Amino acid sequence: MIIIMSNEVTDTQIDSVVQRLKGWGLGSNVSRGMERTVIGAIGDEGKIDKELLQALPGVEDVIRVMKPYKIVARSYQKQDTVIDIKGVKLGGRQIQVIAGPCSVETQAQMDEAAAQVAAAGCRLMRGGAFKPRTSPYSFQGAGVEGLEIFRQAADKHKLPIVTELMDVRQIDAFLKYDVDVIQIGTRNMQNFDLLKEVGRLHKPVVLKRGMAATISEWLMAAEYIAAGGNHDIIFCERGVRSFETYYRNMLDVTAIPVLKKETHLPVIIDPSHAGGKAWMVPALARAAIAAGADGLLVEMHPNPCEAWCDADQALNPQELVDLMGQLKGIAQAIGRDI
Repeated sequence: MIIIMSNEVTDTQIDSVVQRLKGWGLGSNVSRGMERTVIGAIGDEGKIDKELLQALPGVEDVIRVMKPYKIVARSYQKQDTVIDIKGVKLGGRQIQVIAGPCSVETQAQMDEAAAQVAAAGCRLMRGGAFKPRTSPYSFQGAGVEGLEIFRQAADKHKLPIVTELMDVRQIDAFLKYDVDVIQIGTRNMQNFDLLKEVGRLHKPVVLKRGMAATISEWLMAAEYIAAGGNHDIIFCERGVRSFETYYRNMLDVTAIPVLKKETHLPVIIDPSHAGGKAWMVPALARAAIAAGADGLLVEMHPNPCEAWCDADQALNPQELVDLMGQLKGIAQAIGRDI
């Protein structure tokens, strides 16, 4: 950590900072320049109270040298993390497409969807039993019954399931129905109590980016989960809010190489929520794989026109098959498999 002192700093003020660092068990290096005096803190930055330092007389600014996120950082682990989900590997060479409907509706709908997901060559299935909706009058999901329906449908085709957890009170139900991957939605990215609880579970977690979250905020949210002991975290970029109204969200493809540089954890993309229209999904999906994403979270409904929510952005079964074919060519071109 670097402490930048003001122009008119006194020796007494410098000594006050040095003594405060010493009290935290850190050493210091005082560098007196022509215009500024800079104090370098030597030791574990985690022991430092940055706000307290900034309040000391003569201190102009305090800058961290180490990243505040540690476990999820690339410096913590050089090799890429590969997460095993009931034998399905996410990360590394193989790209995974997690497909399925936006929401669990009926047993017949989910049975048909599971069969089509498997037939398209996808190894994981998505579906929402609990749905965070903008309007309180919109369909909120089938709840616990939806988890049971989802589990039964996916098990017929040996598909691990991915579904969203919205509240700590739902955890017991998620464990009862052995949800394979817990999704933390964009609205809950900074629900720190929920992140802490998920951190105590031995379940892979898909952490979606908040609507207006910075990369740093997103990484710090993941650190909450990792700090609890759960290191099986999957970042999911789903588009950020912008001034544009033509499409639903702005897919931040730049986030893929940035995260690949900053973290060892897998990165997937949700092109369905980014575009908000089914016709946009293939193009966004292709761009994501070309940019280095480890997987996709794609909405597919047996009959999109009859979907209970997000009908506009769901692919039909044939469109999913076509997309998988397109992605195979891109994956091969960059030395990966799908």
